Amino acid sequence: MSPSGAGTPQRRPRTRGALALGVFGELLITAGLVLALFVGYSLWWTNLLADRQADRAGDRLRQTWTAPVGPVVPFRAGDDGIGFLHVPAMGKDFAVLIKMGTGPEVLNQGVAGVYQEPFRAAMPWDPVGNFAVAAHRDGHGAKFHDLDAVGKDDPIVVETRDRWYVYRVDATLSETTKYDTGIIAPVPQESGYTKPGRYITLTTCTPVYTSRYRMAVWGSLVRVDQVDAQRTPPVELRG
Repeated sequence: MSPSGAGTPQRRPRTRGALALGVFGELLITAGLVLALFVGYSLWWTNLLADRQADRAGDRLRQTWTAPVGPVVPFRAGDDGIGFLHVPAMGKDFAVLIKMGTGPEVLNQGVAGVYQEPFRAAMPWDPVGNFAVAAHRDGHGAKFHDLDAVGKDDPIVVETRDRWYVYRVDATLSETTKYDTGIIAPVPQESGYTKPGRYITLTTCTPVYTSRYRMAVWGSLVRVDQVDAQRTPPVELRG
């Protein structure tokens, strides 16, 4: 028999401070879970939805290209886009649908958008100008996530219904302020170009997972190939 008063020790009641710390810890865990879910939504779920939407729009655009037409018209404004951007440095089969505009209502569709302001971008078939486009780096398709992998002399190809526009990268800018609109000017500032030409500019946010700054890739047109009946891609896309 145990001595008198030697039974199981009783647990002391928790103080208010200990209770507060426990509640605070649980709140931190909950907040962490909510944040993780939000990040998952932003970086995975929005990518999935945007990719599906862009794939459907791209399929519809290609279907319109197979329909018989009269005189060839290289550009017809429409909801399904104007063509496709191919950048082998971002992946052997990398291609992204191109649409007009750079607002969230466009870029959130998982596409590359053509700038309309503060400078209205020239189109690839225009005799002179800068075809300036933007895309998200993270979330909503993240089409330009690997734009920093593009370097000097890399090819960039714009595919339309009847032409392949082949560009060569001449210069890149790793970081500039988001207010630096000169990077998409008709003769882009800091690109090294000094006179009007047929240029392309790709822009996105940097560093990754932020929108603090902008980065840019500039290229110039080297040739235009006619699309044949088999839609054979240019040699730059066959590697």
